[in-house]
Order: sequence, then C-alpha cells, then structure tokens
Amino acid sequence: MNGFWVQTLHQAVIAGTPLALAGLGELLAETVGVLNLGVEGMMLIGAVTAYATALVTGNLWIALTAGALAGSLFGLLHAFLTVTLRVNQIAIGLTLVFLGAGLSGYAGQSIAGAPVAQSFETVAIPGFGALPVVGPILFRQDWVVYGAGLLGVAVWVFLRFTATGLNLRATGEDPAAADAAGVPVVAIRYLATIAGGALAGVAGGYFSLAVAHAWADQITGGQGWIALSLVIASNWKPLRLICFSLLFGIVDSLYFSLQALGTDFPSSILAMVPYVFTLVVLAIGIAWRKELGVGPAMLGRPYDREERI
Repeated sequence: MNGFWVQTLHQAVIAGTPLALAGLGELLAETVGVLNLGVEGMMLIGAVTAYATALVTGNLWIALTAGALAGSLFGLLHAFLTVTLRVNQIAIGLTLVFLGAGLSGYAGQSIAGAPVAQSFETVAIPGFGALPVVGPILFRQDWVVYGAGLLGVAVWVFLRFTATGLNLRATGEDPAAADAAGVPVVAIRYLATIAGGALAGVAGGYFSLAVAHAWADQITGGQGWIALSLVIASNWKPLRLICFSLLFGIVDSLYFSLQALGTDFPSSILAMVPYVFTLVVLAIGIAWRKELGVGPAMLGRPYDREERI
C-alpha cells in the first residue's frame, strides 16, 4: 500500500475518533431512554472551551477535561429539563444545539485563528507499531484514539455483561418495571445524560485540537448530527458504532487527501460525499435490521412515577 493510502487511513482513524466519542455518549443516553439531539451544541461548547483552555494552559489534557466539563454541564441542563421537568426531549435537544452554537460563537470570537502550539503525542504500541501498513494506521496514534477504541469495548462489556448495564437497559425499555424492582431510574437517566454530554464535550475538544487544529464558528460542521445518525445505523451497538465511525473517517479523510493532491474533481461534490455516505450507512443499517430502528422502547418518552400508580 502506497504512502498516500497509509497517510489517508492514518488520518481517517483520527477523524473518526470524535464521532466515536460523541456517538458512545449518545448511545449511553439513548439506552436509558433519553433522546439527546443537542450533541452538536455540546460538541461546539466543548470545542471552544477546550481550545481556549489549551491556549491559556498549554496543556491538552487539561483542555480536554475542560471540554468534558462544559459538555457535562449541558448534559446536566438537558437532564434537568427532560427528566425532572419532563419537557419534550426533541424541543430541548434542538434548543441546546442553538444555545451551544450561539455561546461557542460568542465565546470564541477572540481566539478564532489563534494557533495552539501543542499537539497530541503519537504513541507506537510496542510490537504492533512496527507492523507494515496496519502499524502506522492503527498502532501509531495518540492516547485519545486508543482510549476511544477501548471505551467502545468497555461500553459493550458494561451494557451486556454487568448488572448496572442491565439496569440501564431496563430503564430505557420499561422504567416502571425497573423502578418497581428498586432501580433508581431518575438517577440513572441523569448520570447517563451527563456522561453523554461529557463525551460530546471531549469529542468537540479533540476535533478542534487534533482534527481541525483551529477554532472557528460552527467548526464541527454537523459532526454531532452524524454521530446521532451512526448510533441509529449501528442499532445501538457500541462496537458496530466504532466501525461506522472509522468508515466515516475514511470517507472524510479521503476528501481532504484528494484536495491536497489537486484533483480536478469538483470540491463541492467531494465535500458532499461524507454526508451522502452517512445517509447510505443509515439506510443500510435500517435495512440490515429489516425494520425501522427505533431504539429502546421508552426512547424520547419521559417517565413519571405517579403514572404507574
């Protein structure tokens, strides 16, 4: 495999990481029945917070932590409005998108165009990093990339094989029955929604610091919406979500690689390809399941303990 493809696929893994992180956060929230359409806004507020923090502290890990905190605050707001006040989840999610876009645009005015000197250190996995082709693609990445992959496996194990994971799934399928069995439904919905917001914030921070290497208004460019689509296409399965995120990363990176080569193919068509690919993956995911993916039975529906009395 020539250097063009190795470099493209190496960048594809990096480009797919924010989608994987944001998608895993959304998957956790939707598993407990909370539909969070505000992922795009949470990614934007995480991106600007992380980038500004990196400029001030010079520490990328502190920056990602700040991005996670900003995203978790948005997640807390979403949980309060939808779980406690039982406001329509679709309306609140869309509101958070506009809130995140507006706040991030205003807060980032002074740092637009300012470069961050630091970059995430590439770590070669001993024994694997030296492998031909696959080594530089998969095993010479930074710790955030490795962490996203490990997190996908951890979420899969957690939801499938642990009692707490079973409680999360029960909360999304039948919260009344889970409540009757002693599962703290409200607390679980809060924690999952906040965790989803934190992961979206990290995803946004990593996108601005490692993918775009800059901050600009609306910099995520719909990544949050794509993460939502990939959750549905993956049928709410963490490992499948990681694979779809990497596939999207390949398509997205190919667009930039072809631009760098100076191809005569219209740039507007190239820019459209990743989003067309998302629609195709979504359609295939639904057809694969042979029915419309609707997720957990109580997805998007508030739970009121008094209604079951």
